[in-house]
Amino acid sequence: MSAEIGTKVSGGEVKSVTMTDSAGGKVAGSMRADGSSWVPAKPLKYGKKYSATVVAVGPDGTTMEKKTSFTTMGKPGKTTGAGLYLFSDRTYGVAMPVVIEFTKPVPVSARAAVERRLFVKVEPPQPGIWHWSSSLQVMYRGPQYWQTGTKITVRAALEGVPMGDGRYGDADRSGVGNIAKEKIELIVDNANKRMQVFKNDTVVKTIPVSLGKTKTPSSSGTMVIMDKQRKTVFDTTDDPGNVDRYVVNIEYAQRLTWGGEYIHAAPWSVQHQGVRNVSHGCVNVSTANAVYLFNLTSIGTPVTVKGTERKIKPANGWTAWSVGWEDYMKGSALPIPPELAALGSPDPSASAQPSPSVSPTA
Repeated sequence: MSAEIGTKVSGGEVKSVTMTDSAGGKVAGSMRADGSSWVPAKPLKYGKKYSATVVAVGPDGTTMEKKTSFTTMGKPGKTTGAGLYLFSDRTYGVAMPVVIEFTKPVPVSARAAVERRLFVKVEPPQPGIWHWSSSLQVMYRGPQYWQTGTKITVRAALEGVPMGDGRYGDADRSGVGNIAKEKIELIVDNANKRMQVFKNDTVVKTIPVSLGKTKTPSSSGTMVIMDKQRKTVFDTTDDPGNVDRYVVNIEYAQRLTWGGEYIHAAPWSVQHQGVRNVSHGCVNVSTANAVYLFNLTSIGTPVTVKGTERKIKPANGWTAWSVGWEDYMKGSALPIPPELAALGSPDPSASAQPSPSVSPTA
């Protein structure tokens, strides 16, 4: 389970914290960046006794020592799981937010405690803030896209943390993400039905597109590529509310929303691309252009769509960039530090686990 040792010293500073288990074994850990507490590097065991010794130095140089012992809670019967979308074997685009999705809703009353247990280290240092887009999703990003070549290390130290409604976090999870060496960005304009492809802030290609028709418009806003599938099938026949049902084999699909909007090859609409919108909400491109984009982009590549009939809804995908920085910061459950620091965390432990995806509808 997750636990911390509070370390408040008036006029002095904490020099060391030592924790041991009931057998005398040392527990690894480190101080928070703000010095408010000491955090174990791994979850403590349920129902076990631990001892801690805190050594502090007063303003006059006097050394003080405080010892304490405690027994952790028993293993909880009700838990909330979390999926962390960050994997060390992948390279991500510059807009990749740290995304955590929960299996049960986290009420507002529990979010600050949960957020305090989410540790991020960014190299080179770049500021960032957590933002709750819904009771099931929290995301982390900075005011600007990540610098190319950035390394992001995350620990969601949630095992045993109260998650609301009598539930506790089921496990710690961690991940390390590496941002690509080149900045790739796609901007789609409904006015001229063209996609501009930017590489390191320079336009390298312009692609005709067909977006969603009037009854099924594409979403406007800045999204990120969430998944890439060489081949897939779009099947909407099980949607009772959809009068325009279809089953279509799709190639070079890149997911933008949980609702089913993709960039994909659409050879059947080439004559309309750059002229009119005929899709069910997806960004249609030719097969040749779909291959080009599929090979160029990464999960986390930003895609901005402008000028359509509807805006992207919060949490319909990884929508961290769909609002400006001022509004984004309002989604944090904790006070915003003036310097927007994203530094300082214990070494992450445990393995990252993805949340399930949602069936495509576009």
